[in-house]
Amino acid sequence: MKAAASIAGLCLLLAGTVHSQHRSSGEFGPNPELGAPEEKWLPTLHIATAKGWGAYGAPQGAPGTVVTAVARGLKHPRWLYVLPNGDILVAESDAPARPDDGKGLKGWIGEVVMKRAGSGAKLSANQITLLRDVQGDGARVERHIFLQGLNSPIGMALVGGNFYVADSDALLRFPYKPGDTEIRAQSMQVAVLPGGTINHHWTKSLIAGADGQKLYVGVGSNSNAAENGLAAESERASVWEINPGSGEHRIYASGLRNPVGLAWEPQTGALWVAVNERDEMGDHLPPDYMTGLHAGAFYGWPFSYYGQHIDARVKPQNSDLVAKAIAPDYALGAHTASLGLCWSGGSTLPEPFRQGMFVGQHGSWNRKTHSGYKVIFVPFADGKPSGAPIDVLTGFLSAKDEALGRPVGVAMDKRGALLVADDVGDVVWRVSALNGALR
Repeated sequence: MKAAASIAGLCLLLAGTVHSQHRSSGEFGPNPELGAPEEKWLPTLHIATAKGWGAYGAPQGAPGTVVTAVARGLKHPRWLYVLPNGDILVAESDAPARPDDGKGLKGWIGEVVMKRAGSGAKLSANQITLLRDVQGDGARVERHIFLQGLNSPIGMALVGGNFYVADSDALLRFPYKPGDTEIRAQSMQVAVLPGGTINHHWTKSLIAGADGQKLYVGVGSNSNAAENGLAAESERASVWEINPGSGEHRIYASGLRNPVGLAWEPQTGALWVAVNERDEMGDHLPPDYMTGLHAGAFYGWPFSYYGQHIDARVKPQNSDLVAKAIAPDYALGAHTASLGLCWSGGSTLPEPFRQGMFVGQHGSWNRKTHSGYKVIFVPFADGKPSGAPIDVLTGFLSAKDEALGRPVGVAMDKRGALLVADDVGDVVWRVSALNGALR
């Protein structure tokens, strides 16, 4: 135990004692500045200890907005989905059992990171909760257990009368009727998803195609940078395209270390993804990113990052794949843990939050100065990012370097407000226009 404490102390020492949040403009945008990788015997470990908001605390919204709590006291809310009638579904989920993901020094460090971040300390709730704003003014929000007995669920999608859930190891289907507040029917397995005893990036995001004929699932890697061997990465670090009728799938795009948030950009029809990039290469390298996906494209992981910048830690290399690696469209800052992603369709928020992508940045651990711990907005024009990111929701860090909350999933509600799942605060937040907060 003393040895473990000494290692933790050394990791923290390597991180330094800086408690500020840092944003380097060179880490954002279509052409980020990429310096040289740093090599360290132990990774920098500097994570804001999870504290929570208390009974009345709340983050700060951008000028012209107001922030309200849709629901407090949830059980690690990670992801959101809004049904056509306006009901809000919340996936209350934490990591599944992964006995082989915590082995060795790096595995132990990973467990320390999770617990300090407010994850992994309790068993996953393994349920989806339905929130119904009865009067449409936020004054009375009903709470129902919509689905339970799941296995670390994240992704949700409704296609006709079929409700789909992406568990940590399977895509499931349930019958749904408009207005249902609970599903008791047994699930039907549509497809097996990569799981197993490592399942390092366990979250499986989900989005339906415009016509409902295909479903798309984000499947994260089984490691940071292939240290568990390439065999353990089979069909991982990719976005799957699944036929919900047959369960057959193909790899839609690959080389994406941890593709989480998925969103359709309406002008071009492109599927966009938020990707959580690799760690242990230095404070400013490499940036997380979002990108419009090209069918069949390869984006570098594990052999290279941000296009064809080789990660020398990965052996053996694959020069043929590196030569095909596509650089992403937009950098979102190093170690920001950019996970949530949604298009601003129907937004009633003030300008400039009308045309673009909202990004939930869960927050860094492998950096001396904190990054992320906020929700940002990236404006779009002509189907592409068109400017610098703008803060939408901040104040998740206290003056004492504690995480009062950590944003994850984001979604637009039926009134054009932004919903944010906060898995440390155990809250779903609504960010709405100041003059139309109850609209």
